[in-house]
Amino acid sequence: MFKKLKIFGNRLFRRSKTQNEEELSDIFRTKYSMFKELLASNSEVLNIISDIEEKMEGRQVFGMSYIRANSTRAVFHTNRMVKSLNALSNNRYALLYDILTKINEKIKEELGKKKEIAPAKPILFYTEVNKDMVDWVGGKNANLGEMCNRVNLPIPKGFAITTYAFEAFLSHNDLVDKIKKRQMGLDPNDQETVNSVSEEIEKLIIMSQVPPEVEKGILSAYDKIAEEIRQDGHDGSLPRVCMRSSAIGEDSEISYAGQYLTSLNVPPDKLVKTYQYIAASLYTPRAISYRLNKGMRDEDTAMSVACLQMIESIASGVMYSRHPFNILENNIIISAVWGLGPYAVDGVITPDTYTVSKDKDLNIIETRISNKPVQLVSNPDGGLIEISVPKDKQDKACLLPEHIRTLAGYAVKLETHFGCPQDMEWTLDGNGRLIMLQTRPLHLEKDSFKKSIPRLTGYNVLIENGSVAFPGVGFGPAFHIRSEEDLLNFPEGAVLVARHSTPKFGIVMKKAQAIITDSGSVLGHMASLTREFAVPSILGTQTAFTNIPEGIEITVDAYSGRVYEGRVKELLSIQMSRDTHMKGTPVYQTLRNVAELILPLHLLNPKSPDFTPQSCTSLHDIMRLVHEVSYTEMFQISDLISDKGEGAVKLDARIPIDLHIIDLEGGLTGVTRGVKKVTIDNISSLPLKALLKGMTHKELDWREPKPVHFKGLMSVMSRQMLAPPLNTGQRFGDRSYAIISDRYINFSSRVGYHYSVLDSYCSESITKNYITFSFKGGAADDVRKNRRARSIAVMLKGLDFSVNVKGDNVNSRYQKQELSLIEEKLELIGRLLLFTRQMDMLMRNEASVEEMAKAFLERNYNFHVS
Repeated sequence: MFKKLKIFGNRLFRRSKTQNEEELSDIFRTKYSMFKELLASNSEVLNIISDIEEKMEGRQVFGMSYIRANSTRAVFHTNRMVKSLNALSNNRYALLYDILTKINEKIKEELGKKKEIAPAKPILFYTEVNKDMVDWVGGKNANLGEMCNRVNLPIPKGFAITTYAFEAFLSHNDLVDKIKKRQMGLDPNDQETVNSVSEEIEKLIIMSQVPPEVEKGILSAYDKIAEEIRQDGHDGSLPRVCMRSSAIGEDSEISYAGQYLTSLNVPPDKLVKTYQYIAASLYTPRAISYRLNKGMRDEDTAMSVACLQMIESIASGVMYSRHPFNILENNIIISAVWGLGPYAVDGVITPDTYTVSKDKDLNIIETRISNKPVQLVSNPDGGLIEISVPKDKQDKACLLPEHIRTLAGYAVKLETHFGCPQDMEWTLDGNGRLIMLQTRPLHLEKDSFKKSIPRLTGYNVLIENGSVAFPGVGFGPAFHIRSEEDLLNFPEGAVLVARHSTPKFGIVMKKAQAIITDSGSVLGHMASLTREFAVPSILGTQTAFTNIPEGIEITVDAYSGRVYEGRVKELLSIQMSRDTHMKGTPVYQTLRNVAELILPLHLLNPKSPDFTPQSCTSLHDIMRLVHEVSYTEMFQISDLISDKGEGAVKLDARIPIDLHIIDLEGGLTGVTRGVKKVTIDNISSLPLKALLKGMTHKELDWREPKPVHFKGLMSVMSRQMLAPPLNTGQRFGDRSYAIISDRYINFSSRVGYHYSVLDSYCSESITKNYITFSFKGGAADDVRKNRRARSIAVMLKGLDFSVNVKGDNVNSRYQKQELSLIEEKLELIGRLLLFTRQMDMLMRNEASVEEMAKAFLERNYNFHVS
């Protein structure tokens, strides 16, 4: 199309008197096609800007793939606008290409920034490791080394496979580019695509070759610790090891809580392949979703692996150095199960729980012993196996009082050393020795506290005494989870009900109003995730899956551990808003840096001498300039053919806008040569006739002043006083445009600070018929503009439009309907344009949103906000 336009260019801009009407019409239609592309890309950039603005609020989840995709889209559509404008103007705005290139280079620079990881050896033994080496060995390994070397607590023998080894592995197989290529298809809102991309990347990693340097280092390090273990009295068999992820960022202030792989009881001949599986776990669906949800960039993540002696555990568990959410309770909490530790954190059984004071004697305040029918032990053939706990031990405490006090002493030491509360894992070996397996900062909800809420009368209680993992109130329909397929189908706003707790639920926590499980520990991985995502959760209920029917609405009181049937208004009144904690994360900072090159609008006044390409410093500036001058270019072209009756004409009608019309074909009738004004009687375009019918509705008198709320008026005045100087007389009299044919309209109205665009096709063919309508802006503050946008959205939904609202931008669509319905909706849009005039000044409170919408839908056009 650009080539075709170039052929016509010289003939158009050096117009000859011999040009015939057909040739001019052909040129005009070609340019109009370019103009349509420009308008389409303008709408796309506006949508991208609105979406980025919404993400900048920090409430929605996004990842680096979102930033890359949307910045790329924004540059693409801005570039298409620049090309279209230069085609319309005979390349008078070629400078915009250079400006856009420079902005794009800066965006790429921001997207390309990466946290550098200092090189190190592929293997480091724990005697060499401390917390200062976190960039080389990850948080888990660094903390193990710190416990061993600086706190002098017992840990298993072992070594760290460093992030240097991981980088060497990626480089050896050219995996970075291959992974990025596959992530281009990632949609964080579609779990199916997350699963698909995850499967492809994991397969890439597992099927790749470990570099000889790394493989040799792993096997040599194993031989060394195996000899040390044998010298400590181990039998002559080759010792097994536990291999655990220790990724960069893991076990830091953003806790990964079981997102990566741990492999227990690994034989020496499986060490290298197990390393690959753990490296691949950086890209499991859970890990990808978690990074998206917590704002972590791939560039800031690398995998180290902990390789530890496999302890044959008598008992294992988790320990918190203080209560995880009740900041007033500064006691140590210990959980314990028989056998190996996974059952203590995975929610399969409910563990014993011990509460210990931090006084000098470490007094045991409370002991709660649960029934523990099964345990995990090492399988001689590799891996783990579940066995029954002997009957006489199932209801017996896993720990003796001296064990409890020893562990509590370890907790106090670690909290003192690290200077913050700790989340720890421990094990008890066959010789009665307590060994620390890991420690990490405990994620605390500092603004939460345990509320004492009595049982409320008048409501049916379904669950009475569950254990609270995260306090709060949730309300919604119960949704039972029986399989991973159920997770894929989990609806927004439901309450998750399951038999067991599992970190897999992390992929739906942003959707869930609350979580309830029959079994599980408040010290488990899933419980940790519920606190990070602020999901009210009750675990260990025993009977929730049976007692709560699927689909019924329930209110979850995750302060007292109760679940009520139906809506409990007393509890919902204290329900707190959810926060995804995006602000402050690395990915949020990247978005903010990129957004500085996309969002700011400095070109505010088209009449200003600075309204030029040279003043453009953002994509928004370029878009604004191109959009504004493109209308001028189109009208200059129409003037060239005005002597043939096809030029721009002004509509003379009783409407509050200065409307100018370009007729492509059949949109006007009875217009003679040289006429500069037309009336409504001259309009033959079906969509424009319908729109004007609404705008001239007898009950909508636009000349009557709107009753303005005082604070709304002050909001407008404040905005105008703080904004750059404008010629307000011209500002509120900007031209509006309608490009029409007999069946088509593109209507663009910029009145004051408000901007609306309508695009529609009306015909007898239902499949071709559509209306798109968008609205953005306002003269008042952001709060009132947003209320106005949401009120307009309610009106449009009432007219059966599909609607999307982002900030002060409303986008809607109505399509594939009969001609009569399309005309009816266009007439109502015409009424809406007048009814909502200066409406942002009237939006004094939240109630105004629904009040104004209700009045419009009930055709009470003289409604005044009380």
